[in-house]
Amino acid sequence: MQTEVNAGDAPALRIVPVQQVPFADVEAVFGTRGDPAHCWCQWYKVPRSEWGMSDDALRSRFEQQISDGEHGPGLVAYDGDTPVGWCAVEPRPALPGLARKRVVADGSPEADFDDGSVWAVTCFVVPRAHRKRGVGGALARAAVAFAREHGARIVEAYAVDPAARAKVPAADLFPGTVSMFEHAGFAEVARPSAARAVMQVRFDDAG
Repeated sequence: MQTEVNAGDAPALRIVPVQQVPFADVEAVFGTRGDPAHCWCQWYKVPRSEWGMSDDALRSRFEQQISDGEHGPGLVAYDGDTPVGWCAVEPRPALPGLARKRVVADGSPEADFDDGSVWAVTCFVVPRAHRKRGVGGALARAAVAFAREHGARIVEAYAVDPAARAKVPAADLFPGTVSMFEHAGFAEVARPSAARAVMQVRFDDAG
């Protein structure tokens, strides 16, 4: 899958499955500072008892998951040849920590976390220099297409609603926002708390 998505006023973005890109491009998106460089999309994968491992160990796990993954763990956005964003999307069984999160456990109508036909969009990373250009929204739309192409029955997301909080730090927006997912075709199916919504695209309802 390689696709171009119109991201508003920004040039068309090329969005590519992570297995098809050099890992150096993933490293460029995640950077060396801030939460992405200390997590490497392992928050829902590494048991809390092992969370004290080094950044290098988390990075190595992520690189191995990319090598081993049949579908997922995500997509990389490019503006020309420059990597400008990341979106984690894959079947929920690959994310054992999701079931422990209250927003998911209290809000998802899909109780079977072993069901590989239910996919989850869990994380966005857009470097500061490329924000406010529609990169996250383009990745959300591409994630829906990617999941459907690979057999998903449902794609689920756990969105933040900035309107429900007085101030939301940029670091707290990594799951994506309600408005962004709405524009990507998701519908809200639950509101476990004022500021968090479970949102879905259901392909089994599309006929």
